[in-house]
Amino acid sequence: MRPEGNHPAVFGRSRSFEMHPIATAPSRAEQVYTAIRDSICDGKMTPGTHLVQEELAAQLGVSRQPVQQALLLLKNERLVVEVGARGLYVAPLNPDDVIHHYQIRIVLDQLAARLVTERAAASSPWAAELRRRGEEILIEGEAARNRHSAPDAVSHDVRFHSFIYEMSGNPFIADTASAHWNYLRRVMIAVLLHAERGKIVWHQHREILDALLAGDPAASERLAAHHVIGAQNALLRTLSEREL
Repeated sequence: MRPEGNHPAVFGRSRSFEMHPIATAPSRAEQVYTAIRDSICDGKMTPGTHLVQEELAAQLGVSRQPVQQALLLLKNERLVVEVGARGLYVAPLNPDDVIHHYQIRIVLDQLAARLVTERAAASSPWAAELRRRGEEILIEGEAARNRHSAPDAVSHDVRFHSFIYEMSGNPFIADTASAHWNYLRRVMIAVLLHAERGKIVWHQHREILDALLAGDPAASERLAAHHVIGAQNALLRTLSEREL
């Protein structure tokens, strides 16, 4: 019986072909991508910065080819935009994009919170591991906040949420969230350096971890949503202040 459509009945056949092992070390293009991405997300390359391939290649000590490949990836992630014949620029930040990113993140964070809560309720040893690792992240995050180090503050905030995604047991949550975090990191620095907001963030992280361990999925989802909405509003205020 032929498969549906006009394709030949080749499904299920075994064909021999040769493939070469992939090197475990990151490729030059991946290294260049990471370097440029982190410079954008950490605020070293501000919105509107003109990205000239030759200049980037010279700074990074590489040829133009890996830079070109890296910029294409960044363009696909909307961290870089093409402005006609003038070339590539670091993408601007705007309130609509923040809202759109957070519309996705709130769904992902609520889903992750529910899944983690259910797993914690089903296994005491697993819940103990959740508590141990979660407490470690909270302690290190508070220490980073007290050091008033912007990159550390952002890194530990992302680490906390990445931990929740990991513990959910659904790898697609982290994969889906990564592009949104790359965008949001760009404005999180100014927010987390604000003393009061930084204190609130880590207090809410503590509340979320406690809810995950308490076995109440509804409470976990509610706290996750409240945290995300608060973060969104703080970022929107930051963008508004920058425009003044």
